[in-house]
Amino acid sequence: MQSDHPSGAANAATGAPEGRRTLSLVGLGLRLVVASAMIAALCLYARKPPGVPQQAVADQIATPFVPTTPAPKAPLAATPVRFGLAEPGLDPVRVAAARIDPATGLREDALARGAFEAIEALALRVTLARGNAARPAPSLFILLARRAATDGPALAVIRTGPGGRIVTKFGAVETLEVTLGGTTRRTCTGFLSRESAFQLDGWLCAPLGHPPEAQTLGCMIDALSLDDRADPDATAAFLAPRMDRGCSVTTVADATEPTGSIGRRRAHTKK
Repeated sequence: MQSDHPSGAANAATGAPEGRRTLSLVGLGLRLVVASAMIAALCLYARKPPGVPQQAVADQIATPFVPTTPAPKAPLAATPVRFGLAEPGLDPVRVAAARIDPATGLREDALARGAFEAIEALALRVTLARGNAARPAPSLFILLARRAATDGPALAVIRTGPGGRIVTKFGAVETLEVTLGGTTRRTCTGFLSRESAFQLDGWLCAPLGHPPEAQTLGCMIDALSLDDRADPDATAAFLAPRMDRGCSVTTVADATEPTGSIGRRRAHTKK
């Protein structure tokens, strides 16, 4: 039986493809929704560690960052002491401010006389180190190189000569002839105490570029003085009698001068 409306057959023929396109669009939309939900879930999973409640994650985000390395300790205040040299000389003794290592408590007091660049005059540099870390250096050469580079004018160890030892009121002191150079080059004698509870080190340069005699260096070391009420043992060691080697002796009239050296004084030769 033929239909009275031929256009109906045409509509029926074209209706099937349109239905399929509609279903495909619906399926695509569902897939997009599912994909979006999966992406959101993955993002949440990545932000929150497994097994950690969401509130714990929020607390970690709100907690400020605290570094694991502690801040460096503030420098310790150094108690004033009298570190000086009771030895005649035209140049005043300059006493540097004490340095204290906040990590070890090692204290260093230093004094100097003369200028290294003034080759016609004596030049002396002495450092007194005390504390738990105050131990004799394993190598006098290494200690001299470090002191020369960091203390006072920048110097370098150019070469070394013979070594030896002298006996002082502090016990045996190791010595080493060393040529130091910067804008000026001088041959000096470096020294380091080996038998005292504290550490004394430094160098002495004689005038005109020659190394000092052993007796001159021994007299200079024996003339060092210290008055520290917080360290009676070290103070007593500095008060020990000098070695009998014919050193000139200086009587200090006023030990409160800011240079830490001698004020009005009289010198005489020990008989």
